[in-house]
Amino acid sequence: MADEYKTLIYEVEKGRARITLNRPEKLNALSMELQTELNAALWDADNDVNVHAVILRGNGRAFSAGYDLTPLASRRGAADDSYTAVYRGGRTFDDDAWQMERSQRLRMAIFDMHKPVIAQVHGFCLAGGTDIAFLCDIVIAADDATIGFPPARAMGALPNNMWIYHCGPQWAKRMFLTGDSITGAEAAKIGLVLKSVPKDLLEAEVEQLVDRMVMIDTDLLSANKRIVNLQLELMGARTIQRLATENDARAHLAPSVREFGRIAGEEGLKAALHWRDAKFGDGRARVEGPEIRDENGRLV
Repeated sequence: MADEYKTLIYEVEKGRARITLNRPEKLNALSMELQTELNAALWDADNDVNVHAVILRGNGRAFSAGYDLTPLASRRGAADDSYTAVYRGGRTFDDDAWQMERSQRLRMAIFDMHKPVIAQVHGFCLAGGTDIAFLCDIVIAADDATIGFPPARAMGALPNNMWIYHCGPQWAKRMFLTGDSITGAEAAKIGLVLKSVPKDLLEAEVEQLVDRMVMIDTDLLSANKRIVNLQLELMGARTIQRLATENDARAHLAPSVREFGRIAGEEGLKAALHWRDAKFGDGRARVEGPEIRDENGRLV
């Protein structure tokens, strides 16, 4: 199966499966093909008796910069029946929610599988990148990683909502209501990730943690992962994921979302992203100390 993957690298060694998102030219943007292959690779690892834990990471400059928006730009402005006359497009609220629920079912494998998954986050971990990272059992980030959900500014609500279980309601709102980003080091301070380390030590940090898990019986790893996740379920974590997709479909009805789509279709994604983000300056939040900004909205 490993040789059949086109968008990721799958390898098993020393009791671990390494799943590497492998679209570096697109900053590992999450296409539907990649999401489908990731789901298959996760269950493959869960079914492999030689695997105790999974490391999820990205190739190139980023963990993942988000969902692949290319289909959005190419579809905008098309005739109403050009997408498909048989399968769901995005014409109605229910179609929209259905499409997002399909993607969610694929990534929920991280939460549902028996074996622990460790996210090794470097570079950009934005939008959809956070959707998969925060479903992982443990997230370890590079100090200089960039973590956030900029699409909340003009593209909808977050279709995956594990944030509150990691960093609490106030920081979740701080991030959602501005689309700002923080560094890996700052994310560790608020509990959004377990810890951060210098970028050149990130791989070793993750590998040594998995070395320790490999010494544990897989049945015990499963029992201890699942009891924690069951507690999360009792706190509503699973239910809120389903509701989050419907909430995102609701948010897609906002005028700014239509405007983003119009610009993307007429002028291209680069122009739409500039329209969305330029007014926010550097787009950064500061975890400690005052946020003093210059006239261009950049932290000083």
